[in-house]
Amino acid sequence: MSSTTNSRLSYITGKLGGVRRCDLTSRPCYMLGFHLYKPPEDWACTEKEIKLIGKLQFDAPDPKVREFAQKMHDNAGLKKEGTYLPPGIFRAKDGKTPMDRTITTARCEAEEVMFTCVRELMNETKLNPKDIDILICNCSLFNPTPSLASMIINHFKMRSDVIVYNLGGMGCSAGVISLSLCNELLQVHPNSRAIVMSTENITQNYYFGTNRSMFIPNALFRVGGAAIMLSNRSKDHSVAKYKLMHLVRTHIGAKDEAYKCVFQQEDPEGNVGVKLDRSLMKIAGEALKKNIEVLGTLALPFSEQLKYVSDQMKRKRDKNYRENTPEFVPDFKKAFKHFCIHAGGRGVLDSVQESLDLSDEMLKPSRKTLYYFGNTSSSSVWYELGWMESYGRIKEGDKVWQIAFGS
Repeated sequence: MSSTTNSRLSYITGKLGGVRRCDLTSRPCYMLGFHLYKPPEDWACTEKEIKLIGKLQFDAPDPKVREFAQKMHDNAGLKKEGTYLPPGIFRAKDGKTPMDRTITTARCEAEEVMFTCVRELMNETKLNPKDIDILICNCSLFNPTPSLASMIINHFKMRSDVIVYNLGGMGCSAGVISLSLCNELLQVHPNSRAIVMSTENITQNYYFGTNRSMFIPNALFRVGGAAIMLSNRSKDHSVAKYKLMHLVRTHIGAKDEAYKCVFQQEDPEGNVGVKLDRSLMKIAGEALKKNIEVLGTLALPFSEQLKYVSDQMKRKRDKNYRENTPEFVPDFKKAFKHFCIHAGGRGVLDSVQESLDLSDEMLKPSRKTLYYFGNTSSSSVWYELGWMESYGRIKEGDKVWQIAFGS
């Protein structure tokens, strides 16, 4: 587990709290702006069209497969009137035309999402491609050659000395991981501006087999992407929208159960998809618990930290207390005004809401993001922040917590 903070006081409380890997950043990480991809309306697929696209599941001979497909669709938490799928997939919504899942079509989806986000981001921040010193792109399941980052560099004719990274296979948490990498790069490269491009590609990853654990993603994942402009330049302080304060990463992939709970594989018929294991929610809860133990030492008021430490000490000493008293959960509402919880699905949001004792109003940005855009993977936390901004929720001085889970 690793963490960074831009606050000297938080660094001290973290070290006193026993955080082994905690670094104090010397340079700021300002966020100048971000742009979210809004798919064209002709990419929207209604409930009826989704069933025609997935007719192998919805009309499967096995009644268990049919019932599960319907149940997943009904309980996903997505808008029934239309959520967005890429052209290679939605062309099959007439029930007759086959999907086009070629690498060419997948590239077209990636180009449309990424080029639109980066172009609009630079327009909104009044910067041009030559101003960019660092580019980080993340996409878990589509990693062609040349890379997605190279596609952006070529299209926008960026400088030859741009520092570039392309992250793959890191799932829905990759957007925050990219932010972490960018923050670390900004510590060693002064006077720099960076773009983080977070997206996922649906074209080649829409499963059309009948393995129930593998077609769950079909009910949740939709087209999306976000481009974020970051800077450590002192003169950008006056135009920055946000400043990164704390960043905590937790990886429990050393455990086999955690490693295998989100797993890309082939089914017995050779169809490629991502299997979501039943243990996923339990594993996510375990990772979140470990993460907030560290974040709490950095972000929580000292009074809440004392309560947590006292509870943990009693649990170690007193078996009766440990067995009969619910574990103390710090009140993170005292540290953060707003919560961007990865819109991984209705079950994920319900679980986190219960664990952190958050109100329905606090979960509204995440649930609305899931409803209108589905699970957009690594970019979902940015759609939630965008929703908050569009409704005027963010005020000067407010603190926002972005929480992401992934493979």
